[in-house]
Amino acid sequence: MGFSTNGAMVGSSAIVGWVSSDGDGVVKQYHLGGTSPRLVVPDQGNLKVVSNSTAIISQSLRLYMAFQLETDNDQQPQSRPLYSVGRTGVFPSAPNYVLSEHQVKVSTSINYVTGQSTSSGGPYVKLRRSHGVLNMIGWGILMIIGAIVARYFKQKDPTWFYLHTSIQLLGFVLGIIGIVCGFILKNRLNAHVSTHKGIGIFILVLGCLQVMAFLARPNKEAKLRKYWNWYHQNVGRILIIFTIANIFYGIHLGGEGRGWSAGYGVVLCVLFITIVVLELRSWIRK
Repeated sequence: MGFSTNGAMVGSSAIVGWVSSDGDGVVKQYHLGGTSPRLVVPDQGNLKVVSNSTAIISQSLRLYMAFQLETDNDQQPQSRPLYSVGRTGVFPSAPNYVLSEHQVKVSTSINYVTGQSTSSGGPYVKLRRSHGVLNMIGWGILMIIGAIVARYFKQKDPTWFYLHTSIQLLGFVLGIIGIVCGFILKNRLNAHVSTHKGIGIFILVLGCLQVMAFLARPNKEAKLRKYWNWYHQNVGRILIIFTIANIFYGIHLGGEGRGWSAGYGVVLCVLFITIVVLELRSWIRK
């Protein structure tokens, strides 16, 4: 359980408790200086815990933790308590007492005068989900649909071209907005997501290259057209592969749970089945 000024874990102090496999209960204070393990420091923080006031017990597959805090000059603890649960069966151990990544996080806001509280899934929930949904739809769904149109509907010329261009352009615009949301979110949360960010920038670069390739495409009769086609198609495939991987990785980082992964997985399955059916149909026609 942490106490934060803005609902974010980074920068807050937390009381963490666990009951190890041998039955011993441990309660420690941590300073949450960042998202990497080395920045989560045990026996540090700005909470003044009353001596001998901590306790933790395991009963009926549940943990019950208690502690008491001192206040100076009636100064109350931060009004944004945080609650999270670590991985099952993974416990901090001596000498460093490193914490594992939490699985569930809830941010609350308490009015200590009235006793009323509200809860949310965490800070900047709308921004987080906007980042995820826009990128999922833009890069991870529309780009695939646009590629399907280009591969299997060229007999409907020029309708396929305008449809392909419109879908890809819409996906590109939504993807850019989603990436901007991601940069804003990273700065506000001070999150360390270098791998996710790096892959996202790589995807954005590939998307920009595709737009430039579209603007510089040679005529159908030009000798360079076959090389342009090879480049355009393969860059698109690479973009889609990295996009799918980064979406699942982003869902993992966001702690959204299996529901989001399953939902996007179902969409990918539908698109994959569609591709298989269209591919078989094209082979039969040949």
